[in-house]
Amino acid sequence: MTSNSPLSPAILFDVDGTLAETERDGHRVAFNRAFAAAGLDWHWDERLYGELLRVTGGKERIAFYIERWAPQSAGVDIAALHADKNRCYAELVAAGVIALRPGVARLIDAIERAGWRLGIVTTTSRANVEALLQAALGAGALNRFAVVVCGEDVARKKPAPDAYQLALRQLPPETRALAIEDSRNGLLAAHAAGIPTLVVRSLYCAGEDFGEAAAVFDAFDALDLAGLQRALARRPSA
Repeated sequence: MTSNSPLSPAILFDVDGTLAETERDGHRVAFNRAFAAAGLDWHWDERLYGELLRVTGGKERIAFYIERWAPQSAGVDIAALHADKNRCYAELVAAGVIALRPGVARLIDAIERAGWRLGIVTTTSRANVEALLQAALGAGALNRFAVVVCGEDVARKKPAPDAYQLALRQLPPETRALAIEDSRNGLLAAHAAGIPTLVVRSLYCAGEDFGEAAAVFDAFDALDLAGLQRALARRPSA
């Protein structure tokens, strides 16, 4: 099956937790550095951050934290704070703190060799995606992906289907898409968009309910083109 076949495959990757275990030692650390630089006495430890991950989107996560745990800080400039967090995250990525999960680069290469399309569908910012992919795959890495949908591109973030629906609109009509996710929020977003989904469990989301997934794995080493083809043949149940 190639990109010119009647049903041309496109493999749509989530980013945080899926392509890389970015959350605990990347985004969480970057948030804490930004808080300290802003003179805030907030600290998101690993347990608290796991709770906050139920809220998709960095700015939304900060707003939720303020509402629930720091109402006295309601006047904080969330957009500026989040922008500084992204700068801190880019520094961590450039320093080599975060790497792609084992097997991800191999799978991406195999998808390209098969002539299939690659895509990114994420709720994180484009700057974060670019920083990670350039550090892990080299300059121009984002150009390997036929479609890139990030958090700032849609009004509603996962588990809403908006990001996946936008990705489908940007792909040719004959495309048969498959999502690869790590979280229930991501799975629900793809499922609502009518896209079969493979889940590769991540550190923070390992215990979530993935009942709607076409298949669930613990690592990318178990994934190959044959497995992707089997999943592509499935359609999500209503």
